[in-house]
Amino acid sequence: MYIKIAFALCLLLTGCQGNSQEKKTAMTQDDQTEKKFEIVKTDAEWQKELTPMEYQVLRHAATENPFSSDLLENKKEGTYVCAGCGTELFKSDTKFKSGTGWPSFYKEIKGNVAYDVDYKIGYKRTEEHCATCGGHLGHVFEDGPEPTGLRHCVNGAALKFVPAKN
Repeated sequence: MYIKIAFALCLLLTGCQGNSQEKKTAMTQDDQTEKKFEIVKTDAEWQKELTPMEYQVLRHAATENPFSSDLLENKKEGTYVCAGCGTELFKSDTKFKSGTGWPSFYKEIKGNVAYDVDYKIGYKRTEEHCATCGGHLGHVFEDGPEPTGLRHCVNGAALKFVPAKN
């Protein structure tokens, strides 16, 4: 009897490991490579230049409270740039209302956002950061609208908005 239970338990555990068929998107990066950024500053320099919230989000991967960003409801035409270095990250025409409480975009400005895998809360997520200074932006999820199917869920504190020039 015990042998049958042990065998059934082994089958169950083996079956639960299954092969995941996750989408392979452009948001993956080799974890083994050391990241080097164009803009490198000391911790003291970042603290001096950023607000306390910007510093916590950009340099320590903190998450601002949902619905707390002034940029959440911004509908103006322009570009969202990194609050740490000014790199252009997202265009306003890719912003959408996700209902999550954080500014959300379905597409980044190619080459200006970099990605890492993040297991900090116990499961795999794709973290995104500024490709120029390494500042933490937020995470990317595969539940966004067309045409990409991606939702870049970004901390408003990591962004500054630059209105379009008319």
